[in-house]
Amino acid sequence: MNYTVYEFFTKDEIERDWLVSILTDHDFDGYEETNESLKGFVPNGKLDDAKIKGILTDNEFQHITFSSYQLEDKNWNEEWEKNFEPVVVDERVAIRAPFHQPISAEFEIIIEPKMSFGTGHHATTASMISLMLKEDIAGKTVLDFGSGTGVLAILAEKLKALNIVAIDNEEWAYHNCLENIERNHCVLIEAIHGDDSFVFDRKFDIILANINRNVILKNMANWKSLMHSDGLLVVSGILLNDENDIINCGVTNGLKVKEKIRNNGWLAISFQHA
Repeated sequence: MNYTVYEFFTKDEIERDWLVSILTDHDFDGYEETNESLKGFVPNGKLDDAKIKGILTDNEFQHITFSSYQLEDKNWNEEWEKNFEPVVVDERVAIRAPFHQPISAEFEIIIEPKMSFGTGHHATTASMISLMLKEDIAGKTVLDFGSGTGVLAILAEKLKALNIVAIDNEEWAYHNCLENIERNHCVLIEAIHGDDSFVFDRKFDIILANINRNVILKNMANWKSLMHSDGLLVVSGILLNDENDIINCGVTNGLKVKEKIRNNGWLAISFQHA
């Protein structure tokens, strides 16, 4: 596949992290970060400079300049995988690629990355895992919204959830999730290519959403309607300075904060019915 590289020039680490969370919703498949900039890789023809300017303006990042150039055709998944290292969260969950040696841990998850967001390396995914480990998921119904690689859905099955729905609106993420479900011998996960309109007639005990601020604010009311009365909503992809906006949105929709985790400039929150 041929890729275009957009290089965004900012020395602010928080801005670079926030850009990753935004661009992941706009067809970007991978990133490379330096102290001076963030490079985002997007398949040719998906975006142009005008659309990039619009994305930056819509998210109040119009002050960030960028440049773009074409990459030669090569297997960028293979190149990216060369730098993918195993990760262990809370000394309980080990996440590795198929080409790594097995890791002795309470829960081992094998993820073929393919540039999908959700390998456990980013603070948001690690924090979601930490919050899941604090909950009794056994026998519960789970919705993983924006499932990416499927790592959270897979962990939910390993934590003995009753059944799990994993939804992502990106086709490549949906197929990656299917591959990882099979790779981890999971049988209780239903993967869906779409959004939560596909499950409007269901109720869940736990909803997981490792997304970003804007998607969380947009979907909070929908998620509340999909929760059982004693349900739990766990969200991340939140910068620390957006904490009040997310909490206020939750409270407005009849939820209260159960627990928060701050990790490397990012925030994860679990909500339950007020």
